[in-house]
Amino acid sequence: MLWVLVVVLLIGGVVVGMLWWLQRELIYFPDASSVPTAGEVIEGARDVTLYTDDGLELGAWFAPAAPASAASGPAATDYRMAVLVVPGNGGNRVGRAGLAEELRRRGLAVLLMDYRGYGGNPGSPSEEGLARDATAAVEALEDLGYPAERTIYFGESLGSGVVAALQALRPPAGVVLRSPFPELADVGSRHYPWLPVRLLLRDRFRVVEHLAGSEVPVTVVYGDRDSVVPPDLSARVADEAPALSERVVIAGADHNDAVMFGPRVAAAVARLADKVG
Repeated sequence: MLWVLVVVLLIGGVVVGMLWWLQRELIYFPDASSVPTAGEVIEGARDVTLYTDDGLELGAWFAPAAPASAASGPAATDYRMAVLVVPGNGGNRVGRAGLAEELRRRGLAVLLMDYRGYGGNPGSPSEEGLARDATAAVEALEDLGYPAERTIYFGESLGSGVVAALQALRPPAGVVLRSPFPELADVGSRHYPWLPVRLLLRDRFRVVEHLAGSEVPVTVVYGDRDSVVPPDLSARVADEAPALSERVVIAGADHNDAVMFGPRVAAAVARLADKVG
């Protein structure tokens, strides 16, 4: 029995060690493919380069607001505001082009960024690295004439963790969190209940902790059929946000359904811009 116990412990230790070493492979799913030029995907958009403080040059797209004659909807005015779209853990900026178009039509400029390791960018993703990338995006927007106080930070899923930390350091006009979680360990514990996720996890993405005490207006958007980030976790973020502006629950929507990148989400961003602009 002693030998059996030793073998079990050794096997368990090896498994846990492998999971600790490879955990980022379970968190980040980059599409590293090179992307087209911005103008090929979004009319009037242009390529920009983000310069991180650890020496990386990252590709991104900037799309100005649509001309007033082409804008539509109740919030179709030129706010002279921009939206920084901070993505989730998969794909690249091509998959967010439709959201950018919807935001532009509502009078908002848009910066679509990709993290290191995504969309043909150099480097490998980590919580610290993503924070550096988002900071570089804020600086690029400042150079384009949109300082943080004239910018809405939009964080999608994992990006909600990036945005929550970013707003504490560079307060924006407002924050939209799409499918957020209180912290990444909450999601991991739901998907891997048999693992000591909270002990193993290196990248924490503590959303609620970073929002605590913040006066930045926050809109929380989530689908009530989300199979990736359970809806009750997103609801907790809304419940605990000190400056909640709006909670938008999209009935029947799963995490990556088209509706989560479409007009209803863009409209929620525009309503927040209308309040703070």
